[in-house]
Amino acid sequence: MSRDGILLMNVGTPDEPTVDSVKTYLREFLLDPDVIDIPAPLRHLLVRGIILRTRPKKIAPRYDSIWMDGGSPLRVYTQRICDKLQIRMEDSTCIVGMRYGNPSIRSALEDLRNQGVTRLLLAPLFPHYAQATTESSIKHAYKQLNEMNWTPDIIEFGHFETEDEFIVPLAESIRPHLDTDTHLLFSYHGLPISHVKRIDSSKKHCQKVENCCEIACDANALCYGRHCSETTYSVVEKLGLGQDQWSMSYQSRLGPVKWLEPSTTNKVKELVERGIKKIVVVAPAFLADGLETLEELDIELREDFIEMGGEELIVVKCLNDNDQWIDGLESLVRKRLDVQVA
Repeated sequence: MSRDGILLMNVGTPDEPTVDSVKTYLREFLLDPDVIDIPAPLRHLLVRGIILRTRPKKIAPRYDSIWMDGGSPLRVYTQRICDKLQIRMEDSTCIVGMRYGNPSIRSALEDLRNQGVTRLLLAPLFPHYAQATTESSIKHAYKQLNEMNWTPDIIEFGHFETEDEFIVPLAESIRPHLDTDTHLLFSYHGLPISHVKRIDSSKKHCQKVENCCEIACDANALCYGRHCSETTYSVVEKLGLGQDQWSMSYQSRLGPVKWLEPSTTNKVKELVERGIKKIVVVAPAFLADGLETLEELDIELREDFIEMGGEELIVVKCLNDNDQWIDGLESLVRKRLDVQVA
């Protein structure tokens, strides 16, 4: 008897808000060549010789400040998403697997196989395609399947940056926070320019054409910057915002390489200099709240904003297990499962 399995994949998180646990997590995360794409000897030197010597001590207290009774917020909310989806799709098996840390993708796949799954939907919880998230998760899942010698029929979920099932609940989560004197800032996870340029097979579009991410073409069909722009424009249209009522930026940078611009910190500074006193920040690349939203935005960015002379900064909660979003996710999943495996 056939049974569908749904593997919901997220980035991952430390097991505990301690220096040792954070170090273990960062080692696995940052040594992934899809995350830091430099030659292996340099990557190991950078990560083991520099980053792991200092960063865990700085980050562990930040994790501790947002830790929940059930564990890491990212893990808690991702599991809640899975649990609610499972209730709606009782004829399928829904399981969470983290690209880094626990529960691992391997353990999730083993559970799915043990439960008799014959058709598997690989569903990275990332609306926008990126080498460091979507691609890394999919590649790792296939690697584990190969090592397990398990060959279920596979369907890949894909990106969904403009699909109404995602855009509508996202826009509606923002709407209650908007007022006539607020400015909406879309803060996306940062990405090195090198990752974006690699997607451009023509080598003639990315970072060579003005406003390259805002121009849809074959060269940037899988461009993270383009996907983020399209999400932004889709939400702006739903909310009926004027051009001067919103901005877009990128957060969470690491290392000396060039990243997508502008940075969220610099954009907030620019907004304050323009006389904007109230900002609503939304982070559409994150479907579950974690360190980047609860601490980096809701604590650090707010403090910086006030110090710069701002008055009020509101960070919109990620969609998490919002019922409207879970309805949308169910719809997206059912659409994918209706596709016949080639």
